Parts: sequence; structure tokens; C-alpha cells
Amino acid sequence: MKKFWLLAMLIAPLAFAGPKVRMETNHGNIVIELAPKQAPQTVKNFLRYVADGSYDGSLFHRVIQNFVVQGGGYNQQFQQLPTFDPVVNESKGGLPNKRGSIAMARTQAVDSATRQFYFNLADNDNLNANAGAGYTVFGQVVEGMEVLDKLAQVQTGYSSILRANDVPTSPVILKKVILLADK
Repeated sequence: MKKFWLLAMLIAPLAFAGPKVRMETNHGNIVIELAPKQAPQTVKNFLRYVADGSYDGSLFHRVIQNFVVQGGGYNQQFQQLPTFDPVVNESKGGLPNKRGSIAMARTQAVDSATRQFYFNLADNDNLNANAGAGYTVFGQVVEGMEVLDKLAQVQTGYSSILRANDVPTSPVILKKVILLADK
């Protein structure tokens, strides 16, 4: 059992041995390491939005304590942002919806993820690819988990524009997303 634990500890950092991005929010910065080996199309899709700057100035529009913080799909006037074509669901890639992971939001249609993402605030095993399709995890927070914990505490309510609950009553803004240079 000790050998298995040691092997798992050595392999775990390799799962997220991809590029890093920094998300600058109005509550602080979050750095994410992406996992292109486990979710290649999802990472490529996410980096397209980073490269074109269309995440800049968008909102975190859904916050549910002990569950998720979701964003990337709306501007500050709650208008949907343009999307590229949806990506194929890669939830069977082996990365679980654990606390601090980032995954793609989607509709009930399995292959419908476009630009919206969410951070897991807890271990959300019900979002994994168990018997059916899950939600594709494509990275992990490596710095700034305290920022997400702070976001989880913002006051939320009903938005008549989005016709949804769990919307922050004061804007939570994703000011800028930057692809970091390899060291």
C-alpha cells in the first residue's frame, strides 16, 4: 500500500504538466495549470478564448457555496458572448471534478461545451464520468485557491436578466486571462 501511495504522489504532478494561465479577477488572481494530455481538445478550445482576449472583462455569473464558481460566458451587461463550435466531451480522460479543478460547463447535450467553465469548490464526484458522460476537467488551480474561497462567499440572488438563482449581487469580474510563459 505504501508503494502505491508513493507512486500516486509521484505521478499526480505529471497529470497537470501543461501550460499555465493567470486569471486576474476583481477579487485577486488565480493560476491554473492545464492538462492537455488528458483533455487535448478542451485545452485547445479554452486557449483559443484566452488568445483572442474574449474572456477579458467577462463575469463569474454563478456562485454556489461548496459546489462551483462558474464564468466565462457573459459580459458585464449579462449578454452572452460569442462562441466557437462546441468541443467533444473528454470527461473520460481520467481527471476528476475535485476541489480546485477547472472544468467545462455544458448543457444536457454531452458535446455542447463552448466557452463557459467552472471551478470546483468541493469534490464533486457526481460531475465525473461514471455511468454516463460527465463534465470535462482540464486543469487545476496551482495558486489562488483562497481567491476562489473568497468568491464562494459573495452574496448571490435571483437575476431577472439571466432568469437564474445563485448570481452574484455585485459583479465578480474576470478582468484578464493571460497565458504564462514557460519557465
